[in-house]
Amino acid sequence: MRNKKPLLLCIATVAFSLNLQAFNLPSFTFQKDTSVVVKDSSKLDRKSSSKDKKADAKKKPEKKNEYEELLKKKGTMHKGLFTVRHIEDKWYFEVPDSLLGRYLLCVTRYTSVPQGFGKFSGEEVNEATVYFEKRDYKTMLLRAYVLSQIADEKDNISKTLQASTTDPIVASFKIIGKNKDKHLNLIEVTGLFLKDNKLMTSISGGRLGAPKLGALSSDRTFIDTVKVFPINIEVATTRTYAITSGRLAAASTGSATLGMNTSIVMLPVQPMRKRLWDKRVGYFVNNFTVFSDDQHKTERESFIARYRLEPKDKQAYLKGKLVEPVKPIVYYIDPATPKKWVPYLIQGIEDWNVAFEAAGFKNAIQGKEWPDDPDMSVDDARYCVLRYLPSETENAYGPHVSDPRSGEIIESHICWYHNVMNLLTKWYMVQCGPLDKRAQTMKFDDKLMGELIRFVSSHEVGHTLGLRHNMGASYATPVEKLRDKAWVEAHGHTVSIMDYARFNYVAQPEDNISEKGLFPRIGDYDKWAIKWGYQWRPEFKDEFEEKEALMTETTNVLKLHPELWFSGEGRDEDPRSQTESVGDDNMKASTYGVKNLKRVIAGLPAWTKQDNYQYDDLAEMYTAVRDQFSRYTRHVQKNIGGHYLSNLPGKKPVEVAPASKQLSAVSWVGTNVLEAPMWLYPKNITELVGMDVQKDIEGRQSTALSALLSVSVLNKIYNDSFTEGADILKLGTYLDTVFKYVWKPLNGKSELQNKIRRTLERNYLGRINSILNPEKKEETKSAGNALMQLLSGGGSSTAISSDATLYVLQHLDKIESYCKSQSVSATGINKLHYGELLQQIKLIRERRTTVK
Repeated sequence: MRNKKPLLLCIATVAFSLNLQAFNLPSFTFQKDTSVVVKDSSKLDRKSSSKDKKADAKKKPEKKNEYEELLKKKGTMHKGLFTVRHIEDKWYFEVPDSLLGRYLLCVTRYTSVPQGFGKFSGEEVNEATVYFEKRDYKTMLLRAYVLSQIADEKDNISKTLQASTTDPIVASFKIIGKNKDKHLNLIEVTGLFLKDNKLMTSISGGRLGAPKLGALSSDRTFIDTVKVFPINIEVATTRTYAITSGRLAAASTGSATLGMNTSIVMLPVQPMRKRLWDKRVGYFVNNFTVFSDDQHKTERESFIARYRLEPKDKQAYLKGKLVEPVKPIVYYIDPATPKKWVPYLIQGIEDWNVAFEAAGFKNAIQGKEWPDDPDMSVDDARYCVLRYLPSETENAYGPHVSDPRSGEIIESHICWYHNVMNLLTKWYMVQCGPLDKRAQTMKFDDKLMGELIRFVSSHEVGHTLGLRHNMGASYATPVEKLRDKAWVEAHGHTVSIMDYARFNYVAQPEDNISEKGLFPRIGDYDKWAIKWGYQWRPEFKDEFEEKEALMTETTNVLKLHPELWFSGEGRDEDPRSQTESVGDDNMKASTYGVKNLKRVIAGLPAWTKQDNYQYDDLAEMYTAVRDQFSRYTRHVQKNIGGHYLSNLPGKKPVEVAPASKQLSAVSWVGTNVLEAPMWLYPKNITELVGMDVQKDIEGRQSTALSALLSVSVLNKIYNDSFTEGADILKLGTYLDTVFKYVWKPLNGKSELQNKIRRTLERNYLGRINSILNPEKKEETKSAGNALMQLLSGGGSSTAISSDATLYVLQHLDKIESYCKSQSVSATGINKLHYGELLQQIKLIRERRTTVK
């Protein structure tokens, strides 16, 4: 049980439907931020008689008042959230009784880092929610809020739950004394900020950056400033650590010095009402468990992360008019951002207003330049800031910090790495270079780069609003619509900017599609998701009643608009949900994508031309082209053995991908990869960048074979073949189809192609051997374990199904027959090749029949 903490306060932190005002928690009136010098306490002026003096002389000396003695030492005092005193070299908080039990959000960020550290100024170190609690008159405790289980206080189970959910004590302080007139408890907090602890810094284990840091050097660690404001305190520290590993510019000194800022922000007394999650809408969530006396089974629930938006004019809002929120969402642009990109970043932020209009709000989100205000800091957790970081990393990301009681987003620091522009250059040139002449150079004009920055800004802002990726959003667009100029410019190539559908690489030059049909934008899914999460719904008594109504509404919407399907992060087996893909048919889309890549390959020497016979840009963009081709291949391969996972009304949760789709995927891989893609290796590029063509092709083909003949895929196809349906793939048909794209006569147009084909056939036979004669580490998997793996996820086992093995053995017979027939007419090295393969087939059979 929480020590000395009132029961009502504990229940208030977790109850969903209770009115917290009924607990009569005291409020705190804030003053303006001020600084004054602490003066000596004044003495009482009183007259004493001689009798009084004699009586006083007989008394024992009074014990000194430590609080008053400390205040006699001159120092500075700052009033705000807490009164903060700096006396000599120590720092003190005066914690009001009125703030005991109030939740405080602590967010620590880097303010300076050594070169090569791997993290940058503005990035988050850690966060925690804490509260002060009095153990007794001489001890103050600091507890961390970690509650994830709730019960109504009227239920009997709430009593035992209370004792089973004690928040941890993360720090303890001696109460030096109390200002009884103002009910302030004085504690020293110097050590809280100067020592390492998981609450504020948590450097241990190298988790915060690339290098591993050793012990904190206390003699080189300082509290720099403590700034006090009405609802927050900002503590800046300089911290020095020993270096134990990593490549830091300062490694030779044996030390690394970091700057950090810890924001302590008071959370609202009344938590925002939770919005309970529906898995059919993609939000970041916090999970919790509900206990009650009436249930037969505990209930797992999740509530979404979102900003608190409430209409200024509630009556107008309820009548369906667009209304401004009481407090809009404001993002400031880091003053370190290059001026020319600021307008585009702001546009990317404010593009979300069209989605908030769907939720009934106007001017709900705003982007602003950082003001010239000395009282504002980009490290202050009260402000949402897009931080511009001097990093070579080609990335950006959008985290957020939320109230753990309700999911209310308190602030966000979007981290924008400078080198993301290089990534945008590669993406756009490789995917749309043939469609947009502005992309046929290594240095895009500012307008084009600005628009590219704008779309990335919108994507990252979406995350900070609470939205997760929706990698299946682009599947809602038929491939042929991606080439329809009028349609795609009106609707966009994907229904969500939260997808990784970078650009419309399906469009062809003859389609004459403008950037409106090439770039991502806020789409129909984004508007619906924001409406679902942010619409103000005061008509429900609590979040549980609200959830029931929203569930029904969501079902009705999805029945009419299946294109609003939320598929998740693209990490499951559904081929419709993939990163970097567009359109509803991976094979068709990738075919169009390859057509454009061939045009890019032809243009690269001119587009990347450098003076003085330099080819660095050519090499970089050529790698980007080959990487893009690999993505197309992976998109296609995921269809093989794929399952469609659905949460749409009226759809089965799991369906086997049609045989026609799977065989189309095999055909694509066979035609574009197993048949050596020589177009990808023109001499005018490979000779300049030093490419080993044979090695690259063989590696590409080996990767494809590993996917096509993986135990997982073969098991899934075999098990799925028992599914009822007209378009179900049989394992024998699958193996025969793969066979015809590998085992072809060695009559390539060049000896290099013949050499590559021979390597491909040897690798193929090697894959068959590994299936029929697995290594011992694979054999240790018991039949029971293999069965359990198949039942739990389908095909993750390294052991092939015993029945499926029969098909593979039959397939080995087919390979042997083919090699014998080709050996009859083969000559030279080709005849030796088939002879070696036939010998290997014999050894495979002998090994399989040998008793192990």
